Amino acid sequence: MALRLPQVGGIFIQMEDEIASINAVIGASWGGAKSMTATSGPGFSLMQEGIGYAAITETPCVIIDVQRGSPGTGLPTLIGQGDVMQSKWGSHGDYEIIALSPSSPQEGFDLAIECFNLSERFRVPVVMLADECVAHMYERVVIPPKNQLKIINRKKPSVPYDEYLPFKPEDDLIPPMACAGDGYDIHVTGLTHDERGYPATNPEAHEKLVRRICEKIRKHSDEIIKLEHFLMEDAEIVVVAYGAVSRSAKRAVKLARENGIKAGLLRLITLWPFPERIIRELSSKVKGFVVAEVNSGQIFREVERCSAGKTKLELVSKLGGALHKPDEILDGIEVIAK
Repeated sequence: MALRLPQVGGIFIQMEDEIASINAVIGASWGGAKSMTATSGPGFSLMQEGIGYAAITETPCVIIDVQRGSPGTGLPTLIGQGDVMQSKWGSHGDYEIIALSPSSPQEGFDLAIECFNLSERFRVPVVMLADECVAHMYERVVIPPKNQLKIINRKKPSVPYDEYLPFKPEDDLIPPMACAGDGYDIHVTGLTHDERGYPATNPEAHEKLVRRICEKIRKHSDEIIKLEHFLMEDAEIVVVAYGAVSRSAKRAVKLARENGIKAGLLRLITLWPFPERIIRELSSKVKGFVVAEVNSGQIFREVERCSAGKTKLELVSKLGGALHKPDEILDGIEVIAK
């Protein structure tokens, strides 16, 4: 990034630590730039206070978190998927966030653009929740011409300077964003604030603000959520996987089909907001879900919550360091099939 960004008119700054990095990203965004940082699990932990600040100040930004075996320093060069819940609940308080999970280097490129588009549209921090396998993978990546890329920029205010309220939402619950230097008066604080951006530390103001920053994501969840359906048309058993694990899961589904088991793969490209409606609908139709992930069952608990006891569940868990083999996921499918 230090080499490439200046070649395309970008700026790279090496900060002293991850706390400084996330705050530099927030400042750059309020200066009018599209900004991002990249880290792994321990650095992601250090960024959580800043991510909460970005959420309440509605600052568009992107955080790349390449997950590895954890907790602690864990396995610095080996796979993990243990940051799933941290990406949703890592900072304190109530807020909504968007997190996407690539399963290939091509998606690493494509979803990076999508992360920026979502952050700009919804004025929210967006996390690319990659895993080590994808980060270290060598595969062909097609970079389309710039004029073929879909680029979304943040809404700008259209009212006169003296009428602008920096946190007054439009019908979609998202306020237009003026940045430093645009000529508008702006005040940015991590305190509960009114539509002017001034501190308003009373229960009514807090209720209004926090509900809105949550609802602006929940209201548009169907537009945000991306899934891949593989052999799902007649599936009786659904494998739920994401990231590199979904590659093994796809092979497991093919093996199950060869054995006469009607299995399908629901690959989660969007982890947050979680596709609750899809899981609820499927839970009334299928024999069961098999959830494969490199943690102790973080997405499994979400599937369990949404299925509400309507169908069978099987967790195929690993705790970091190695990717699932297809046969291991096939074993989970066969448990449901019995």
